[in-house]
Amino acid sequence: MKVGLENKKKTIWAAVLGGLALLIVAYQFLPMFFGPSAPSDSSAQAAAPVTPRASSARRQDKAGKKPKPENLDPTLRLDLLAAVEQTQYEGKGRNIFVSQAEPVAIPDPVAKANTDAAAAAYTPPTPPPPPPIPLKFFGFASKPGEPKRIFLSQGDDVWVAGEGEIVNRRYKVVHINPASVDMQDVVNSGPPQTIPLTQG
Repeated sequence: MKVGLENKKKTIWAAVLGGLALLIVAYQFLPMFFGPSAPSDSSAQAAAPVTPRASSARRQDKAGKKPKPENLDPTLRLDLLAAVEQTQYEGKGRNIFVSQAEPVAIPDPVAKANTDAAAAAYTPPTPPPPPPIPLKFFGFASKPGEPKRIFLSQGDDVWVAGEGEIVNRRYKVVHINPASVDMQDVVNSGPPQTIPLTQG
């Protein structure tokens, strides 16, 4: 029976390549199982002596993180305590422990007089007058015992209307007088205008 060792050169190359493959696989997967060989942070910190400045620098580096109990410095810094005690409170002068009203600011009479003068000098603009109603009142159309009715015209158009009626879909007859009529523009909602009686 032949085992395949006839060609010694091929066998040696196969053994070398197989060993190389085993070393690469071991290099890739063994650190995952055994972890890093570097010393841990806790052992390095335990080996180094803890000084007040080193611990405060470490605390500043890890701002916002809770310090470990072994990193706390139990010594009392009297120089820092004295510096804090020398700090003076500079507030607004109001005692926050006493209930009192806020101080009222006294207005300056000169500034108030200037504001009053400016307010008196300003007059709001008057609204423009409504456009005149283009109707002509030229006669009465009522009989005795009936409500008053009048004739109104605009160009070639003529209307007969009584009080409270609307002419030309826009103008309302407010009141009929013997020599004039009061009309109101319901679109612009302006004040009533008086249209005199015209003979013609």
